[in-house]
Amino acid sequence: MTTTKLQEWLEDGGVKDLNWLQLEEFPDTGRGVKTLRPLKLNDVILTIPGSYLWTVDAAFDDPILGPAIRSIKQPLSVEDTLAVFLLFIKTREEGYEGRRAHVNLLPSSYTTSVFFNDSELEVCSGSSLYHLTKQLKQQIKEDYLRLVNDLFSKHSDLFPLEKFTLDEYMWTICTIWSRGMDFQLPGKQFRCIAPFADMLNHSPEVQLCHIYDPQLNNLQIFAGKDYAIGEQVFINYGSVPNNRLLRLYGFILPNNPYDSYDLVLTTHPLAPLYAQKVAMLKSADLQVNETFPLKLTDPLPLDVLRYLRIQRLSSSEISTAEAKRGASNIVSARNEAEILNALIDAIEGLLAGFGTPLEELEAKVDSGVYQKGDNIWAAALVSVGEQRILKLTLQKARELLALVVCAQCGKANEDNKRCGRCRKVVYCGTACQKSHYKEHKVICKKDVTEGQQQ
Repeated sequence: MTTTKLQEWLEDGGVKDLNWLQLEEFPDTGRGVKTLRPLKLNDVILTIPGSYLWTVDAAFDDPILGPAIRSIKQPLSVEDTLAVFLLFIKTREEGYEGRRAHVNLLPSSYTTSVFFNDSELEVCSGSSLYHLTKQLKQQIKEDYLRLVNDLFSKHSDLFPLEKFTLDEYMWTICTIWSRGMDFQLPGKQFRCIAPFADMLNHSPEVQLCHIYDPQLNNLQIFAGKDYAIGEQVFINYGSVPNNRLLRLYGFILPNNPYDSYDLVLTTHPLAPLYAQKVAMLKSADLQVNETFPLKLTDPLPLDVLRYLRIQRLSSSEISTAEAKRGASNIVSARNEAEILNALIDAIEGLLAGFGTPLEELEAKVDSGVYQKGDNIWAAALVSVGEQRILKLTLQKARELLALVVCAQCGKANEDNKRCGRCRKVVYCGTACQKSHYKEHKVICKKDVTEGQQQ
């Protein structure tokens, strides 16, 4: 009945062909949308008029809600405006039939990480998901109390606290996270929730296929691939890693190729040569506080090395680095050895901070100790993905360091020479090379043999 009401409401607004799209429970994804007719790539599936979208403008234009939220001295964020809008409609007992039909179709609960209990979340302790989820739980409480003080308590007739509870607010926030669509428009970011279109699930195997046209003021969904009758229709959220999928959408993708770990680098204002280094970072298009995504395909981006080279310059190396345009290349053997040793120490520290090591998590996932689909299983795979990336970063940093410092004595000399056979280690002279040969020869021969096979 609710689905019919939603369809009738949308069809009144000019949305066509809803009769060949049907909500369905799928074994792998839960509720989604299936097509009752064949579709070709780029066929238009849905066109939702802007007046039917949940947006900040729609909230402000509402004759009842608008005056209340406009009365607040400190304007609400986009997220909180949409949250109040959704919860306001959810609690109305009359009017807004179309929007209430949409709200009634939304899930009654979510599996995003803010709803994990302590033991479930502890499985991924040490991961970015763990720390961000802890912060989000606290932030949600603080944002809710701010709404109570600034809005709900001042308009108790519209926002009765027995209905506008912290739990309801959390539910609404997770609705926005999991169903909101973001578009970059000229001069601003545009966020909306599109009725019925928000029922489509994500697949990285289809093309990006949803757009918002500000001139026509509508949102369109296209077929991201060819579909046969009865197949589930997907959209693509983009290249989203599991830590973000679980935090915002409540699911993960096993062996997600877009997994990443956000490495945060910063330079303290009291650091030596701070002003000069800030200027050099800026000229290299880098920020003083910078976040670098480490990925499976690129576990140690060049920009991480560029940042660290600038951060750890000595006064005598400043001019050399400036000539090399922000340290895109090695500035000096000393500088390179220092940044790589610091990076190795940092990555080892991050890996040691995970509550459960990679190998143990993999064994529990593979043996079924963590049952597929459970919160613990999802948390474990997030941790697995991040630890795999950090181990690749560590391996890459060690390989680079081996090309800078003498394999025997550890000196970082400018004229260190590579091993003529494997080319994977350097020596400061023949004496160190001979001293190290007994230890190195087995590895060297293996590397040469593997190189020839490739």
